[in-house]
Amino acid sequence: MPLSEHERRLLAEMEEALAVDDPRLVSAMSGSTGVSRNRLGLGVALVIAGLATLFGGLIAQITIVGLGGFLIALTGSILIYRAATTPGALVSAAPQGSEKAPRARSPRKKLGDRLQDRWDQRNFE
Repeated sequence: MPLSEHERRLLAEMEEALAVDDPRLVSAMSGSTGVSRNRLGLGVALVIAGLATLFGGLIAQITIVGLGGFLIALTGSILIYRAATTPGALVSAAPQGSEKAPRARSPRKKLGDRLQDRWDQRNFE
C-alpha cells in the first residue's frame, strides 16, 4: 500500500529530525559499506602471525602448535571478512552532504549517564 503525500512529508520530517539528533545512527543505518581500518589491520596481523605459527609447528613437527596457528589465521580471516562486509563499519561524525561542522568532543561519560541525558532532553523539549 503506497504512502499518501501527507505520510511521505511526515516521514521526511522525521528523517531530518533524526539526522540532526543522531547523525552517527543515520550514517550507520544508511547501508553504506566501509572498512574498519582497525579491524582490518588486526585481521591481517592475525593471519600473518597464524601462518608463521602454523609453519613453525610444521617445521618443529608439533601438531598442537600448527593447529593453534591455523586457528589464529582463521580468526584473522574472519575479522577481515567482517570488516569488509559490515555495513556502516566506518562511521563518520556527520552524514554525507551535511554542511554542519563536527561537534567538539566532550569528556566521555558512562553509557547510563548519556542515556539519562538524552531522556531528559526529550522529555523537557
